[in-house]
Amino acid sequence: MPIVNTFLSGLFYTVQGEGTPILFIHPPLLTSANFTYQMKELSRSFKVITFDIRGHGRSAYSEEPITYQLIAKDIEHLLNHLGIDKAFLCGYSTGGSIVLEFLLTYPNRALGGIIVSGMSELRDGKNKTRLSIARILTKTGAMPLLGLSVAWGNSNTIEIFKKMYREALKGNSKNVEQYYHSCLKYNCTNKLNTIQSPVLLIYGEKDKKFHLYAKLLHEKLPNNELTFLHEKHQIPTKSADKLNQLIHGFINVNK
Repeated sequence: MPIVNTFLSGLFYTVQGEGTPILFIHPPLLTSANFTYQMKELSRSFKVITFDIRGHGRSAYSEEPITYQLIAKDIEHLLNHLGIDKAFLCGYSTGGSIVLEFLLTYPNRALGGIIVSGMSELRDGKNKTRLSIARILTKTGAMPLLGLSVAWGNSNTIEIFKKMYREALKGNSKNVEQYYHSCLKYNCTNKLNTIQSPVLLIYGEKDKKFHLYAKLLHEKLPNNELTFLHEKHQIPTKSADKLNQLIHGFINVNK
């Protein structure tokens, strides 16, 4: 199956496979490299789309500040460019918030959402502090050190670590800092009851701080199913096979 690596107004994206489209969304500093295992396996059955958010990885620097609304708009433009009417969207960590923003803003363009270790808002102090520190590090020139920590924490092999770290270092510190800032401010909890699309929620049993968000989304989203895997937060790489199986089943039921 062919792989297309190209740019759309400075946005780097990759397409592989045929069939029902599914688009993946990464958190700050990380890139589409986060979904290496999903691209490899799920493209056997579906059209898998990954992209680097503006100012991240191979995508160009953005003069416009990075906000969830801007990212959702870029996703709509990318779908238009690819001639795709509707797609499933899968977001990891804060990328899950962008899935929710897209479902709220462009409900007619989504077949459904998949949220992996995600949230509708940041409520707990530990994660607020963690992202605040990450934001400060990007502003003070310590992005290589932060990238080392984030890439290592999300890697299950040396090869994946090297790939993630190399791609993370290509990002623009100002845009990465803006993405972290948006993560700290975003809150769509009061709108969750208006989302009618089917949503699959996937969390790690060991990711205790995020059980709050799993419970919140499960209670407020009208059409969702919640699954826990025996893992921590970094499910796309460290529980890739199980995640891919869950995504495969969810798409086949809801396409």
